[in-house]
Amino acid sequence: MKNISKLLNNSLNIMIALSLAFMCFLVFGNVVLRYAFNSGITWSEEMSRFLFVWMIFLGSIGALKDKQHLGVEMLVKKLPPTGKKIVYTISNVLILFALWLIFEGSWKMALLNQDSKAPATGLPMIYLYGVGMIMSVAMAIVVLVHLYQAFFQKDAIHELTRLKESEEEMLGGIYDQGQSLPGGNRS
Repeated sequence: MKNISKLLNNSLNIMIALSLAFMCFLVFGNVVLRYAFNSGITWSEEMSRFLFVWMIFLGSIGALKDKQHLGVEMLVKKLPPTGKKIVYTISNVLILFALWLIFEGSWKMALLNQDSKAPATGLPMIYLYGVGMIMSVAMAIVVLVHLYQAFFQKDAIHELTRLKESEEEMLGGIYDQGQSLPGGNRS
């Protein structure tokens, strides 16, 4: 199971990196062509927009998996483990509902535009609207795995409800302990 998870995570990161690299290549290439040769790639702007949408939606899957989405843990931190499980379950059920709405909306948009093609690239519009379905299904799987861990793995709720610290808090902790940053600077 860990190998499959690692393979999927690596594949997700590669797709995000390739989207970013291709998008940068298209935009930079188009700028050079416009200024140097007074021409351009007609479909680069549209393709860059598609890649940007894909990159954002795929990145949100990775952010959920790594618990990097914004959250407030002020109340949850003070609850006992049972209270944490209740609040965690309620919030994840709400997340699943939102993911269902995204899936349903993406499905309807894909059906409405199944015969439509993008004007510059000629790509079917389902490539644009389909990413919402992919994202919602993948994020729902992540949420369900986290819920399973919360209820069936001992002390997993503490790790699942803990948010990653911001850089300011981490650096503030270093300053509070009287330690200096690498290189000897405390500023």
